[in-house]
Parts: sequence; structure tokens; C-alpha cells
Amino acid sequence: MAAKREDIRDFLRREPDCVLVEVTGAAGSTPRDTDAWMLVAADCIFGTVGGGQLEYMAIDHARRALRQGVPAEAMNIPLGPEIGQCCGGRVGLSFTAMNAELSTLLIARSDREMASRPHVYVFGAGHVGDALAMALSLVPLRIILVDTREEELSASNVPGIETCLTAMPEALVRDAPAGSSFVILTHDHALDFLITAEALRREDAAYVGMIGSKTKRATFKNWLSREVGRPELFDRLTCPIGGAAVKDKRPAVIAALAAAEIMTAALNCDRESDLRRRKNQDTPAKATVGR
Repeated sequence: MAAKREDIRDFLRREPDCVLVEVTGAAGSTPRDTDAWMLVAADCIFGTVGGGQLEYMAIDHARRALRQGVPAEAMNIPLGPEIGQCCGGRVGLSFTAMNAELSTLLIARSDREMASRPHVYVFGAGHVGDALAMALSLVPLRIILVDTREEELSASNVPGIETCLTAMPEALVRDAPAGSSFVILTHDHALDFLITAEALRREDAAYVGMIGSKTKRATFKNWLSREVGRPELFDRLTCPIGGAAVKDKRPAVIAALAAAEIMTAALNCDRESDLRRRKNQDTPAKATVGR
């Protein structure tokens, strides 16, 4: 599996003299929470702490420290009319000059965050597959574009995603982590059906969608009942992807509509899983205290 994304390593290699800005406190209504951070160099930035006047002040503060060669003091900013950002909350920011040790820690942190993102497998590197991968590449998901055709996959040049060339795409479905999403739009209806059936067997999938028409949907339902013997699985399938509210068959339009529903399903599933993990972690501690 080859990664095509440009990540934090590229930025730190180009801009070793930079400042790490982290949100250390977020009270009330704020643009971002305490997981937000950014890197500020003399002429460019990486990441965001929320945009607007808040981010402008943070960038200006960090660059002034870089120019003067001094540490930047922490900031505690009320988001009110006085700074032209009426969120109403308060944000705390810390500023740390980059060094070799911090660079290593930040790369590891970024890699962990990337690895923990919900996986979205896009099967088919055709026009719609490329457009969908492009649309999803901007959101916090791990996108894997899959195809059985080397020439199609090689022609795809979407930044921020991974690609996978395989003769057995259905095997990827079986090995995917819990909470993964599967979008099926290959060049072959038989292959679409095979991958979709495998994905529908995954009760832990966040989303299973297949491109198609009313005719393809009906054909697949009959095939699922006849060949798999589990027609009830069909209820978990989204087909066609992107819904039917907008009657437009252009790849970019289909991709934009589908990306919204895939992102909603994937992030909601991830949030629910995180809440369950936290609840399970808290339960033993509460039981101990009660003894």
C-alpha cells in the first residue's frame, strides 16, 4: 500500500525554524477544542487552531517571537467583540519553539492521529472514484483508493490518500478495521456485487454504499437473496450513493453528495465507538471507589 499524502514531515523538513501553537484551554463557544494545533513558520503555516482573528493573533505572536529570537508567552484570548470574533468563549494558547526532540514527538503524534482515523475504502479508481477520493481527502478520514487495474490506479493522482492495487479487493473488506466505510464503484458489476456482499456481512461497518441505478439496485437485491441467501443484509446498503434528491450524473456532483453522507456516517460511528471506550475505561475505576 503506497501513501501519497504530504504530511508533517514535509513541512518540518522545509521549515525547521517554526513554532508549535497548541490550544491548551477552550471554555464556552470556541472554534476548536484542546486537540487543535498548528505550526507557524516565517512565511507559511501547517494546521489550524480555528481561523479568524484568533488565528491571526496567534500567527502574529509566533512570528514576532521568531523574528526576535525569544520565547513566545502563552496567550489567553476572550472571543468577544473586542477582537472581532463573537464566539463568546475563551481560548488558551501555548507557543513552543521547534527543536529536534519536539519534532520527533510531533511526527509520532501526527502518525498516531492519522492511524486512528476512520478508514474509508473506495473501490474503483474511475472518474467517480477519483472525484470521491478527492472530495474525502480534505476531511479527517483515512482514504484508501483500491483497484484491480494498475493503469487506472497509476493514473490517479489525488493528494492526501493511499492507494492499493490488489487482485482480490474483497479480502481488504475482511481485513479492514472495525468502523470502516466501504464505497463500491468498480468497472464490473459482478465485482461490485462481490465486494458489496462481503462488506454487508461486516456488522461493524460504518457505511456500505454502491453506485448504481434503480435497476442495478433491484438486480443486486435478487442476487443477494439467490447467491448469498441473506436478503436482510440489503437493508444496510446505500444505493445509489449520494441520494436521489439531485438528479445529476456528473462524477464531481455524485462525489460531493456521497462524500457528505459517508463522512457523516464514518465520524458518527467513530464518535460512538470513542464514547463506548471511555465508558468501559471508567467503569472499573468507579466500581473500585465504591468498595
